[in-house]
Amino acid sequence: MNTVQIKTKVETDTEGMALALAWAAKGMTITAPNPRVGCVIVRDGEVIGAGHTQPAGQAHAEIQALRDAAARGNDVRGATAYVTLEPCSHYGRTPPCSNALVEAGLGRVVAAMGDPNPLVAGRGMAQLAAAGIAAASGLLADEAYELNIGFFSRMRRGRPWVRLKTAASLDGMTALENGESQWITGVEARQDGHAWRARACVILTGIGTVKADDPQLTVRGIDMGGDAARQPRRVIVDSRLEIALGARILQGEPCWIVAAVPSPDKEALLRAAGHEVIMLANGAGKVDLPALMLELGRREINEVHVEAGSKLNASLVREGCVDELLVYLAPSLIGAGQGMFALPPLARLADRVALRFHEVTPIGADLRILARIDNQEPT
Repeated sequence: MNTVQIKTKVETDTEGMALALAWAAKGMTITAPNPRVGCVIVRDGEVIGAGHTQPAGQAHAEIQALRDAAARGNDVRGATAYVTLEPCSHYGRTPPCSNALVEAGLGRVVAAMGDPNPLVAGRGMAQLAAAGIAAASGLLADEAYELNIGFFSRMRRGRPWVRLKTAASLDGMTALENGESQWITGVEARQDGHAWRARACVILTGIGTVKADDPQLTVRGIDMGGDAARQPRRVIVDSRLEIALGARILQGEPCWIVAAVPSPDKEALLRAAGHEVIMLANGAGKVDLPALMLELGRREINEVHVEAGSKLNASLVREGCVDELLVYLAPSLIGAGQGMFALPPLARLADRVALRFHEVTPIGADLRILARIDNQEPT
């Protein structure tokens, strides 16, 4: 999923930026909480350096591309750099990339879009222009935005982009009436689902799913960008701390367990096992889901991948916490069974949750549908 061949020729700005986006995608699973950024340096139509952002605290895309050019003996002075996000201009975990580009003597920098981080927000491009470097942005901005939709969400709304995944028959059933659900969709759809897990910072589920299925909710069978040990954090919504200490989801990397009703003895046991208990009550004995999303944003979580049951799915949608549905539809009919969302009946069609189809893609014998909640994207 992360293999990119370095082209030797770039004939247009669009080709240069498309290649930079391909490089950015190589960092799909490793850059969080930083955005996924790619950079390609071109001189006279020749690609002389390329790179993508590394894990937090390591080099950003521009530095990687400059190093790549130097390692190949290429002089970048006067060359054009295509970068998928405005170069950073502040000291964070690493020094500013805008400084490095100025010092390297680039002649031109083309960015796909501005950085929404208020610490940057136009300052990077302004610094380049002040140094005499031709600086422009706006090329393939939609593609760059999609690649970092979670980062934009966190910067602009203070909370992550939440993607709710479910798999169902064509008549909308996720399981038989007796709970049997393995497997409604085919192996290709299940593997594709792991790829979506891999790009997330967090996989979120509820205590109902833990009790019913005892899932691991780990990424399996996916190239994790050279860091095979990296797994998204598991988050369990468990209002009354009913989770069994032997649950499979608690094995391996520590989990965040979000509760509403204190249980000091259980909390102590969970913490002793390395897990963190987060108390977020809504006053009705349930977890405050909007507050949870803000807390995840505070913890620098960009993307949340939800795999839960119909009750938590419905609560997340009803409380405005879901941005996008990732639905795998199988070409089958189940009849009476368990649905995707335990939403209450409506008196008026006007009160329905409005969605818009963002993408529909065949995956093996199944369909993958990305549908977004209307008017919920970060702006």
